[in-house]
Formats: sequence, structure tokens, C-alpha cells
Amino acid sequence: MAAVRWRRLWTWLRSRKGHDRRDDTSAVSQPDAPAWAAHLPAGTDPAGVDLLAGGSLPGAWTSAWRADGTRTVLSTLDGARVSAAELEERTAAAAGRYAATGLLPGERILLSAGTSVDLVVAYVGALRAGLAVVPANSAYTPAELASLAQAAGPALAVVDDPARLTDPALRVTTPDLANLPATTGADVGLDRADTNDTALIIYTSGTTGRPKGVPLSHGNLLASAHAVRLAWRWEPADTLALCLPLFHVHGLGVGLHGTLVSGAAATLIPRFDPAAVAEAVQRGATLLFGVPTMYHRLAESPQLKDLAPLRLAVSGSAPLPAELHEAVHAGCGQAVLERYGMTETVMLVSNPYEGERRPGTVGFPLPGVEVRLEPREGGTAEIQVRGPNVIAGYLDNPEATAEAYTSDGWFRTGDLGSFDADGYLSISGRAKELIITGGYNVYPREVEELLRSHPAVADAAVAGAPSAQWGETVVAFVVPDDAADSETVVAELDAWCAERLVAYKRPREWRVVDAIPRNALGKILRHELTP
Repeated sequence: MAAVRWRRLWTWLRSRKGHDRRDDTSAVSQPDAPAWAAHLPAGTDPAGVDLLAGGSLPGAWTSAWRADGTRTVLSTLDGARVSAAELEERTAAAAGRYAATGLLPGERILLSAGTSVDLVVAYVGALRAGLAVVPANSAYTPAELASLAQAAGPALAVVDDPARLTDPALRVTTPDLANLPATTGADVGLDRADTNDTALIIYTSGTTGRPKGVPLSHGNLLASAHAVRLAWRWEPADTLALCLPLFHVHGLGVGLHGTLVSGAAATLIPRFDPAAVAEAVQRGATLLFGVPTMYHRLAESPQLKDLAPLRLAVSGSAPLPAELHEAVHAGCGQAVLERYGMTETVMLVSNPYEGERRPGTVGFPLPGVEVRLEPREGGTAEIQVRGPNVIAGYLDNPEATAEAYTSDGWFRTGDLGSFDADGYLSISGRAKELIITGGYNVYPREVEELLRSHPAVADAAVAGAPSAQWGETVVAFVVPDDAADSETVVAELDAWCAERLVAYKRPREWRVVDAIPRNALGKILRHELTP
């Protein structure tokens, strides 16, 4: 049935030839094939591509586990190894504990802990039980975590330190689920989730204002995982050095999901460190996914040369500077493959596995994805997308949903871009005011409202400044209260933010100014801020 759906999609894409600005590029060998056929292995018929194979994430994962239960699926640098059969057994037991606690399919759990085998088991077990998982940064302050819990309304929180959540009405457990009751042996309804059921809810804004919940269905995540599996030739023989955090869609929705869908293995690295990555490669890792900040640190480390044996190194979550691409290639021979995605869409576009990985571009649409450029004033164009990986809308937020989609159903990414003569997509900027630092999203409004809540601040604004290491850093512009001393205010605000914001959201530079530039309606004129 899924293959039939994709044959219909392919036919529909062919009927739109000329509308997708990638259709006439030389990268596609089949003249009538969709743009994403550029990523398929030679001889693969696009009409036969089934991006929903398995029906749900657990459906695809358990099928891969049962193909060979003895192979290692997860490992750690301290020697732990988990086989496919053991992972299936442990995640079934975790699902049983959720069921015995009284959780029902569709209910939400908050998950916030550092990378570990227990965390993976708790997460996968939740999906096998039909629950929707709300991941949260493990470095969130108690205030940030409490705000997210209030917005998400989880029935259970799985956190590394129960003291981080003080709401007496919310049941809390640790990733080993040890304080949850074991199943009595009754049927816990394993792996019954449907393609349209929600698997993840990721909140894209912070602790102030109304957060936007992004409900990613099993189908969204499965389609994206299969797309990168095909495009990057991800095979069961591969091992991913997984050093990305598992609360972020890059590490979770691409790294972990792709590993399990492809039947491959992952070496879990709780915290990025060049030496740890080098050790994982020495032990046989063939894949590395990272953000530009990680590649910057690798390029400056003696371990860069140790990346040479990798089959593939991928960068995403923020633009990879062309000079960094060249530095990594010069130091270890790896031509880093840059790709492009968003929380609302998972993976969208990728440089080719076979063919030129063009620095400064993000490549071609991935299997199943359509990309178009919508002209804007000033000669720029917004990147708009659609495909099975794109969410249907924001959670309980019709206003945000209406704003995010065009009248004909395309998702507005808020990013500006262009295609070159060969069909490679480049991202030239963002129409939205997002700051991306070290691969993490920072929403200026959240930081601004926190700064304005300080009694010594009359007004404040936040902008991003270019950074070779982080991509961007957060810069705060502050108008002190008349009675406040400028130097004292900066010191107080720095400490104020350290107590209330995770590290990547905190301003790294401060500017004391007389006024924040605003238009007649009071909107901040960010282009007039000079970091």
C-alpha cells in the first residue's frame, strides 16, 4: 500500500515538472524523475521508494532487530554493548512499566537526561507503548524545565535528577525507570502506533510567551529516516559515533532513528570531545554527525587526522563555513556532507553522497521532499517545502499554523535561499529572527523578556553576531534604568541569566545603549543593531 502511495506521489511530481526549480538540473539522470532521485543509488526506480516502510518507528526498528538479534546495536566507550535482541527485550520491559503505571497510548512523557543506554531504552520503550515523548535539554534550569512541563502537560517526567522538577502533581522517575511498577504480564499493546500517531512533541520556543509545540508523527520521522538511509547509503554494517545530544532533533530524529531504521549500530558518546570521537573511530565507527562547532573544535585538535577512516561525516543544524569544510578536508581527507533541516520538517535537503559535495551549499531535496523558492521583496526568495516529513501543523495553535503554511499547502521555512546552475541549494539568510549558536536555536524574545524583567533594565534587545566557532553568538543590547550604573548592570545581568537560562541562550557580549531602535509600531529594528 505504501509503495502505491509513493507511485502516486511520483506521478504527481512529474505532473508538476517545471514548478519545482530543481526539475531541470543536470544532477538528475532520469529526465522525468523527481528532483530527489539525484540521491538514489544507480538503477533505483523512484516509484519503488517506500518512505513509510514499517508503518511506524517501532515497526521498522523491531523488523531490523529480528533480522539478526545477535548483532550489537548500542555500545559505549566504557565497554557496554547491547544486542538487537537485548534492546528489543529491554524496551518491551520499559513499555510494560509505563503501562503498569497507568499510562495510555497518546499520553505524553517529558524526557530530559544525558545520553546513556538507559535513556535510549526509556525513549524507545515509550514509543513502543504508544506514548508521545517531549524531549527537553538536559541542561535546562529548573525554571525552564517547569515551564516546559506546564506547556506540555506530561503524565510522567523521566529526568536524570528528580530534584529538577518540583511539581508535586507530576510523577517523576529516572531513566532506569526503577521506581515504576513492573508489568504484571498483561498485554501492554506493544508497537501499535500508526503512521499518523504523534511520536515526538518538540517545543521550539522557550520559557516566555506562548511556546510552539511541534508534533512529529511516526510517519514524519520514519519518512525522514528512510530518506537519509537511502541518500547516505546507511547500511547495517555502519556504526555511528553518536555525540549529538538526544534531546535535539539532529541527534534523536536523525542519529538514533536513522541508526535503528537502517539496522546499524551507534556508539553513544555522552559529551562531545575530539578525543572521544577519535576513540570511537578507532573502534570502528564509520559515520559521524555533528554541528559546525564540533567540526571547528576537531579542526583545531590533534585528533582531526583520526577521522580519516570514516565513510561519511555529516554537518547540520547551522551553516558550515566553506573555509571550515576545506580545513577538515585538508586535515583528514573528509569532504563533510552538509545538509539542511528543521524541527518542523526533520531532514529536507542534502549534498549528494555520490557526486560533488559543494561547500557553501546544502545540496538537493531528499527523497520525498519538494522545495520551491517564493520571491520576496528586495530580490530574495523564501525556501518553502512539503513532503511526508513535514508536520501537519503546530500543536493547539491554529494561528501559528496558518502563518506557517501557504494557501496551497507549502511550509514556510523562514529561510532565504537560491539554487545555483546545477541545482544546489544555498541558504543566504533567515527571514525569521532566530539565532543559531552551536547548532542550538535561540529565540531573541525569550532572552529579551528575561532581561527586561530585571529591575535595573529599562529596555533590551538581542541579536546574533557571527562567530567562527559557534556560527553565531548571542549579543544583548541593554538600556539601563536611569538610576543604574552601566558596569554594575552588566555584571548583574550576566549572573541573572546564568541562573535562569541554559548556557547556549546566555548573552556572550553586552552592549549598553541609550535606546533600542524600534519602528512606529514598537517592533525592534534588528537590522539597526550592530553586534
